[in-house]
Amino acid sequence: MRVLLAILLAVLVALQLKLWFGEGGYRDVQRLAQRVEEQARENEALALRNRELQAEVEDLRQGLDAIEERARSELGLIKENEEFYQVVPGQERRENNE
Repeated sequence: MRVLLAILLAVLVALQLKLWFGEGGYRDVQRLAQRVEEQARENEALALRNRELQAEVEDLRQGLDAIEERARSELGLIKENEEFYQVVPGQERRENNE
């Protein structure tokens, strides 16, 4: 009877070890759950970026104002009969009291 109890106890311990530390055990499930959460956050960030890009594409398709704005800001283009002034910040004047 004691031998049978010892065998059953050993089997129970072996099964518990497999449950907690083995392949497909508790630790693996926790790691997978964490990876799923990380992937969900990354997917949400990418979906937001896609929505922003889609809105920009729609703006560019629908109106010339968005195209003009991009041409002015990114390419530095100006319209005909406009004058372009560029203000360059200079160094502050130093007064020589010497």
